[in-house]
Amino acid sequence: MGARSTAAERRTVAELVQERWGDHRPGLWFEERTLTHHEVAAGAAARAALLTDLLPSRAQPHVGVLLDNTPEFPLWLGAAALAGAAVAGINPTRRGPELARDILHTECRVLVTERTHLPLLDGLELPGVRVLVTDTQAYEDLLAPYADARPEPGPGRATPRSRFLLYFTSGSTGAPKAAICSQGRLAAAGRSLVGHFGVRADDVHYICMPMFHGNAVIADWAPALAAGAGVALRRRFSASGFLPDVRAYGATYFTYVGRAVQYILQTPPRADDRDNPLRTGFGTEAGAVDAAAFEERFGVRLVEGYGSSEGGAAIQWSPGTPKGVTGRAAPGDDLAVIDPETGAECPAALFGADGLLLNGHEAIGELVNRGPNPFEGYWRNPAADAARGRGGWYWTGDLFYRDADGYLYFAGRTDDRLRVDSENLAAAVIENILARYEGADAVAVYAVPDPVAGDQVMAAVAGTFDPPAFEAFLRAQPDLGTKMAPRFVRVLDRMPVTATNKIHRAGLRREGFRCADPVWWRPTGEPESAGYRLLSGADVEALVARYRARGREELLLR
Repeated sequence: MGARSTAAERRTVAELVQERWGDHRPGLWFEERTLTHHEVAAGAAARAALLTDLLPSRAQPHVGVLLDNTPEFPLWLGAAALAGAAVAGINPTRRGPELARDILHTECRVLVTERTHLPLLDGLELPGVRVLVTDTQAYEDLLAPYADARPEPGPGRATPRSRFLLYFTSGSTGAPKAAICSQGRLAAAGRSLVGHFGVRADDVHYICMPMFHGNAVIADWAPALAAGAGVALRRRFSASGFLPDVRAYGATYFTYVGRAVQYILQTPPRADDRDNPLRTGFGTEAGAVDAAAFEERFGVRLVEGYGSSEGGAAIQWSPGTPKGVTGRAAPGDDLAVIDPETGAECPAALFGADGLLLNGHEAIGELVNRGPNPFEGYWRNPAADAARGRGGWYWTGDLFYRDADGYLYFAGRTDDRLRVDSENLAAAVIENILARYEGADAVAVYAVPDPVAGDQVMAAVAGTFDPPAFEAFLRAQPDLGTKMAPRFVRVLDRMPVTATNKIHRAGLRREGFRCADPVWWRPTGEPESAGYRLLSGADVEALVARYRARGREELLLR
């Protein structure tokens, strides 16, 4: 499954960094600090020269970056590009052996970090790894001899095929895998987004999503670099700091993932919310309701896009795309919605007069790219490569359905599919319904095993929960199927999320109904009129005994 070869992909990120040399416009803002484009290119050149000297001979040219969104992060991205090296974004929310595993798995012989993250490394066995701590005098002294370095191409340096990013999947399910992104692919992605959104050199891209993840680098930093636009950094995402930052930096574009938009909407509204310079927000999974509320409040259109983290499939939004629709396939992609059990293409979605999906049980399948695509594999993980590319197709791991006009609708992740009483359900479809509940700030739906066979529906609701009101709400929803009503409802103050602000479904699923939060449930066999009642310790013991009697107790730990 090789990458496409286009004129854009024959460019490198290193060339884009070199083009900023001599550009003395402001190019990077962080808190009280401002760097020109020239200073950014010069800083990248100095770090590239240092990295070249630090890497042992015959070592993989990989540098781990364990940083918040500080100027050092884009400087080391530029340095790696110039040196023909790859950056492995290390997730600071990982701990202990898992954190060490990420660093060692990607074979980083140099690790760049800052003092605030040093405690994470205490007690870790990292043989052969040189640690650089950016906010120290020792680091400044180490860089000083390279101050006059220039971002000039050298023999054997960057090519379009050079590995540039080793970025981990979010870790919401299973051990994170390090996806490979080459310089050519990232440069092409940046230039494509420049054209799609009309990015100009006088734009300012606000990066508030973590740069150790592909979203911030590929969809925010790369198009800014390709267009010569400025970049404003936020150390860590802050809902309350979002609008003040946008105004202070004159930001015109930002990216988002997961629940970030929802958190911003939960900040107290102000009469001057629409007084801001933003033109566009680009991301995924904001949801049609939140996207409309964001545009109404801030006057900013959110463009929902879809691109698998590994680059194997993309769906493009375009003017005229109906609300609630992700978009159509990108040019050249042969996308299909496939039943993963039969390998056959799913039938088109059918909708009622009110727009409700009528045949979700047969129309929802896994999105597959059957044509050439730029997936470049995972670092040293042939099993994961084979699973993604089985049968010569690229399997995204995401659920969609497609209407008769070719529009694609996101329906969740394949690991978020539930099977209740032999009926297949998509968690995202149920979530969209439960999100209408007045007391819900956030909703997550996931499977817990049934004591006998298949799954039961469990929902986590962050916000306020009134059982009688919730029951009345469920009865009033015309598109809530007979198998969709949650058997269990976990009530939380705040929804747990991964480091990339996606709901941490793996943790919710693993805890199931045996959690510290209040859980309301409707026992199997009781009429719906009996309503929800609080799950007690005795109830849990009785439930577990049922699983044990059926030999399914171990499924509670999946």
